[in-house]
Order: sequence, then C-alpha cells, then structure tokens
Amino acid sequence: MNNKSLIKKGNKLYSILNNKCPNCHEGDFYVDKNPFHLKKILTIHEKCSSCNLKYMLEPSFYHGAMYVSYGLSIFTSIITFLISILIIKLSLFTSFIVVILALIGLTPVMLKLSRIIYINLFVGFGEKNSTDLKP
Repeated sequence: MNNKSLIKKGNKLYSILNNKCPNCHEGDFYVDKNPFHLKKILTIHEKCSSCNLKYMLEPSFYHGAMYVSYGLSIFTSIITFLISILIIKLSLFTSFIVVILALIGLTPVMLKLSRIIYINLFVGFGEKNSTDLKP
C-alpha cells in the first residue's frame, strides 16, 4: 500500500507532517519549517495565507501544547529505552544516558510537533463556521 494514499489532504496527519494550516491544508503554519533553526523555532504565521484562519485562536492558546509535548517526550523516552535495552543491549545506566541525549536532541522537533498537533485537535479540515475565517 502506498504511504501517500494514507496521508492526503483532509487527514490531520497531512497537516501535522507537512506543517500546513489545519483548516485548508494549503498555507504554511511555521515561518521556518526547519526545527533546528533555533531563533525561529516557534515563530508561526499570524494567519493562513490561503484561508485566513487566525493561528492564535485565543491568548496563550499554545500553553496547552505543553501536554502534547509531555506525551511526545514520554513516548520518545519509552521507545528509546526499549531500543537501547532490548535491541542494542546497553546497560541500564547507558540506556538512561541515551534517553536523556535523545530527549535533548529531539526537543526542537517535539516543540514544533506539539504546537501543530495541538491546533489540529481544535480545528478540523474545511471548518467554515470559524469566526476567524474571511467572509
């Protein structure tokens, strides 16, 4: 089965993986898509260039993305730990060091992912009832 058929417009994964507007899947969400450009890591566009969806739905909206980031961190920690213990067969101490290094290295990626996942929880594809959309 072709992976592109699973991740197409209208699917939340399309918006998340391509950093696109959760409403129209056209406009870019982040100003800079590279998570390792640390000066612009969390800089998002004010609104979608295609459908005019305002990305800051309310003041401090993205504070809730901390919960998503926490979940991503736990998932990353468990997967890294299991791989280092079961597959690579590292010692317990070394495995914890590997988990810590993985979390530090993937922090920029998880920050970007957590925000785009969070807004996708609240905005669906093609929602025209939002007051933030252009008339």
